[in-house]
Amino acid sequence: MTLIQYYGTGRRKTSTARVFLRPGTGTITVNYREFADFFPTAVLRTEIRQPLQLTETADKFDILATVAGGGVAGQAGAVRLGIARALCHYSLELRPALKKEGLLTRDARAKERKKYGLAGARKRFQFSKR
Repeated sequence: MTLIQYYGTGRRKTSTARVFLRPGTGTITVNYREFADFFPTAVLRTEIRQPLQLTETADKFDILATVAGGGVAGQAGAVRLGIARALCHYSLELRPALKKEGLLTRDARAKERKKYGLAGARKRFQFSKR
């Protein structure tokens, strides 16, 4: 028996997600935990489901994702990109719709490094006249 699955890697900030799409009923599992338990807010859950709802494949696949690094928002963005990329492996006809919505673009924004002589990346220490 061969297992049919489609793979996509997603990254966001410092998070990495490995996403496997397998034919099924629409169950989403993240790090072997229930989807609703892993992502606490409804906003994050809708963000992740966005590529599935756009392509109308929400009930066609079971999603198994493993995420590492970062926080919940970064991990949600990584899973979303992974799902979109995996859907492209499933069918290239879905690619234009996903691309138009910007779901195949890796969000390159990350934390800016702290500079020497400053309090943070850009914030300065308080000026004292005397």
